[in-house]
Amino acid sequence: MVKHQPLQVYERQLCLSCITGIYGCRWKRYQRSHDDTTKWELLWSFILLFTFCGLLFWSYFWWEAHNDYSEFNWFLYNRSGQWSDGTVPILATTAAGFTYVAFLMILALCHVALGQQLNLHWLHKVGVTAALLTTLAWVISVNQTWGQEWDVIFISLQATGPFLHVGALAAVTALSWIVAGQVARAEKTLFQVVVLLLYLAGLLGLYTVPLYITSPCIMDPSALKPRPDVIGHQGAPMLAPENTLWSFQRALQMNVTGLEADVAISVDGVPFLMHDHTLRRTTNVRKVFPDRQMQDASLFNWTDLQQLNAGQWFLQNDPFWTASSLSPNEKNLIANQSVCSLEQLLKLASYHNSSVVFRLRRPPVEHPSHFTWLNDTLQAVQQSGLHPSLVMWTPDEHRAQVRELVPGLVQTSLEKQSPESLNESGISRLLLRYNQVSTPEIRDFYHQKIILVLYTVNEPWLYSVLWCGGVSAVSSEAPHVLKKVPYPIWLMKPDEYLLMWVSADIVSVVVVIGIFIFQKYRMSGIRSYNPEQIMLSAAVRRSSRDLNIMKEKLIFSATPSQHASV
Repeated sequence: MVKHQPLQVYERQLCLSCITGIYGCRWKRYQRSHDDTTKWELLWSFILLFTFCGLLFWSYFWWEAHNDYSEFNWFLYNRSGQWSDGTVPILATTAAGFTYVAFLMILALCHVALGQQLNLHWLHKVGVTAALLTTLAWVISVNQTWGQEWDVIFISLQATGPFLHVGALAAVTALSWIVAGQVARAEKTLFQVVVLLLYLAGLLGLYTVPLYITSPCIMDPSALKPRPDVIGHQGAPMLAPENTLWSFQRALQMNVTGLEADVAISVDGVPFLMHDHTLRRTTNVRKVFPDRQMQDASLFNWTDLQQLNAGQWFLQNDPFWTASSLSPNEKNLIANQSVCSLEQLLKLASYHNSSVVFRLRRPPVEHPSHFTWLNDTLQAVQQSGLHPSLVMWTPDEHRAQVRELVPGLVQTSLEKQSPESLNESGISRLLLRYNQVSTPEIRDFYHQKIILVLYTVNEPWLYSVLWCGGVSAVSSEAPHVLKKVPYPIWLMKPDEYLLMWVSADIVSVVVVIGIFIFQKYRMSGIRSYNPEQIMLSAAVRRSSRDLNIMKEKLIFSATPSQHASV
């Protein structure tokens, strides 16, 4: 009697070995398992998924917050007193963590698709935990120092929402291959129903997401307002030191319609341009006046201020990573910049017929100009020769008195008020941070003939969204970038967006149904073969040189009675 045992064919499964080896250090065949994943490993899978989603959100936040990196660094400077680019360590750790966790997520999905048991190695568990805790620490830190920046996420979705939806729909549609395989492979009906319902619920939710996506760029192109004016915020601080004469000249070369500056008043009554309360960050005061470096900038006289260099710090610190792109001539001009007076700025604006908006900081109580600060500033405006209609006056104090002294000034508010309140106060312009107004409010101000100026707008996507929303002007640190945006990045008619939405949903439905049908047919085909047929067919398809074949010998055994008969 001859007993036949099936031939066992073992192929070199290098891909599978790498997947299970890297994920769980299971490089050998006997270490793998098709058993159900333990509850402990399922918990770690959910932790991995949560970490991945958190890092994805965190990465998206910092991608869109690029518009305000300089603002973040300035906040850090106010806390530490030392200038450094605080975004570098955050971006580096975020990129490393996201790449690592995303790679583990891909490996985990491969395990599920191949029916392998999930068993994350303990070193990876430590790595995932470290990535999760680091991300949470960064989130808490940014929330305490820069909480207002979270609004950029909701604003950016007005520019990216329609396209993120299509990307998410494509990803979830592709995920149907794994889901369909799990449903077809599972033996428990309850498991099949739960997995299928969860997936379909998520898919249907994605299909209806566009109902909640709003963007001012989904509009009839004929209703698009004129291109918003660009005002040079502190000149062109990405190309030259902020609040210096060369910075404003560079901004004018970029065809800005206005200039914005920060104004303080020296101890001898000369208005000059300075953003910080001290001179430490943007001048060499530590070298020239080391004993006075912590003093308020307004406690220096104009003669002392003229001795300071206001450009070398830009080349040394390179706050916008642009110094390397400057020509030798530009670097020489920058290295010799001095503190700029308000009168110098106004005369430059008068020559180019450009408007000026400045934030005036009142001197301390012990300052000689504490009570005459408005008069000192108005005197500088009148002496400059710039027409008052080109000056946007922002201080709220004594507006009636200012109107009497210089009636032609454009009254501008730095505080958000209703259009009715602004009209009653005779204020025609409003200067706000871009996250302080919504699209309906922008349109309301426009209809009420209030000119809205939003700062600081450096990114083309943000400029495009505000343009579509109807903003009249923006203040920018990157006029050289916005100069290259002659039209919104994208503009779509509502009918076109509806067509894109419906088409994407239909394609997704067809692909998902097709994948489920194919997976069911594929799995049922595999189950219809017995092991001998599967192994022998594999041996026929592949050359023996490509296979490492272990065959169990045919065991010839005869019963004693058979031997006796022979």
